[in-house]
Amino acid sequence: MKSSLDNLVEISMLMDFYGALLSERQQQIVTLYHEENCSLQEISEELGVSRQGVHEALKKAEKSLRDYEAKLGLVVRFQSQEQVLHSARESVNALLADCGDPKVRQGLLALKNDIDSIEEQV
Repeated sequence: MKSSLDNLVEISMLMDFYGALLSERQQQIVTLYHEENCSLQEISEELGVSRQGVHEALKKAEKSLRDYEAKLGLVVRFQSQEQVLHSARESVNALLADCGDPKVRQGLLALKNDIDSIEEQV
């Protein structure tokens, strides 16, 4: 079973990738609940909707986000790319630590800069 922190991280990642696919109201509810830590009652009062309505909209939005991920897999792909980049960075750093050849060192530094550039884009 996921902890509330794991759920918060999951929903945050899903919102980053798929949030724009939700209705404005769903986006607002998810943001208020997960990012601003508002209670269902507080959201209900702010939006003028019943607490039950907020709860149902939140669950529906979370299900939609998970469904998008199940079909498209963008978060999993992103996390995989992050792991590959991290591994590449560690390998380059290890090689740099042992490298005495200036030309090879220059090439490794260029490779490290390329990895940094890719990470900024991802």
